[in-house]
Amino acid sequence: MRITMIGSGYVGLVSGACLSNFGHDVICVDKAADKIAALEAGRMPIFEPGLDALVAANVAAGRLRFTTDLAAAVAGADAIFIAVGTPARHGDGHADLSYVFAATEEIAAAVTGPTVVVTKSTVPVGTGDKVEAILREKRPDVAVAVVSNPEFLREGAAIGDFTRPDRIVIGTDDELARKVMREVYRPLYLNESPILFTGRRTSELIKYAANAFLATKITFINEIANLCEAVGADVQDVSRGIGLDNRIGKKFLHAGPGYGGSCFPKDTLALLKTAEDHDSPIQIVEAVVKVNDSRKRAMGRKVIAMLGDAPRGKTVALLGLTFKPNTDDMRDAPSIAIVQALHDAGVTVRAYDPEGMAAARATLPDITYCSDAYDAATGSDAVVIVTEWDAFRALDFERLKRTMAAPVLVDLRNVYRPAEIAALGFAYTSIGR
Repeated sequence: MRITMIGSGYVGLVSGACLSNFGHDVICVDKAADKIAALEAGRMPIFEPGLDALVAANVAAGRLRFTTDLAAAVAGADAIFIAVGTPARHGDGHADLSYVFAATEEIAAAVTGPTVVVTKSTVPVGTGDKVEAILREKRPDVAVAVVSNPEFLREGAAIGDFTRPDRIVIGTDDELARKVMREVYRPLYLNESPILFTGRRTSELIKYAANAFLATKITFINEIANLCEAVGADVQDVSRGIGLDNRIGKKFLHAGPGYGGSCFPKDTLALLKTAEDHDSPIQIVEAVVKVNDSRKRAMGRKVIAMLGDAPRGKTVALLGLTFKPNTDDMRDAPSIAIVQALHDAGVTVRAYDPEGMAAARATLPDITYCSDAYDAATGSDAVVIVTEWDAFRALDFERLKRTMAAPVLVDLRNVYRPAEIAALGFAYTSIGR
């Protein structure tokens, strides 16, 4: 099949590369000429394990191309995917759909015959109706079916998530569109990945409901971690104890500094705005958003408490800046609020992240970026594990102690065992233990 992917960011690039690897002829479109030039030169605009090799292999095979010319890419396509950004709109939290509608307008101007337009971007309920209305108004002469096909990709594991999905959700009542989408995902269907066909509005809501539920699980275990600290329990054992119940499951029950990234923060806000617009408030999600926002700042206070009565003038080393490992994504990362709290207390911050420092510089310009964990720890009064990169799971604590001003470790990801670190002569604190 001939597939056009509009948007060559995280979702569009990963989806386009994976679909081309299935054997489809895929062309990825982006308005950013520098991004397209970099992709054509084999340079990835994002860090995602395995993506560079996957792109290179399919470019070499002639199945994957890149362009800034949307009109040429759309002409004759069997399926046109819209995979542009839908960030939270400044001021009110609604999803900004301007990129989606701009892409729709360009599709309408360029489409040459019957085709299927697929919203891959995360969009509020009813967006597909508006996309369809634009297409029908602009091109009443062309039969175009609009489909919702939300993505469920985890940063750092996106290729595996696309090629071995838990489910494929397709929202349409158009039988021709169903046929086209079955062909798009035929390789996965043959591997028995379940395809769930729903109405378009239902499909749009599934994505938001899924992310809000996962955000709720994370926030719930973080609240339980606070209670564990108060009563002398161990949140990791609590997590295992409830996660073994197959009605609950063990995933997303790891206590930490709060969720961040490109999806959970904006999608929970967008869901709340949709609920508000339809006079159907979701109070659980309201609480989740509020608790998660306050938690990040609380982690900064947790670090400050370990610096003693006079934190001003002291130095803290942060290990990890991205919101999770195996990505360079800094969007809504807990490190941002932690750094702000430390700066407010007069603390100097040094930091190291294996992949995220280039992106972090734009958000956190007033910290010192270091070459590795030990460089960051030099002269510090505390080391803080913010992101659980593998590089931080086997630190040389004797080396750390020799280079630090004071042996203090704040483990916000519960990477280490408290007794073992204490035995090495460190003052140690973690989450919910």
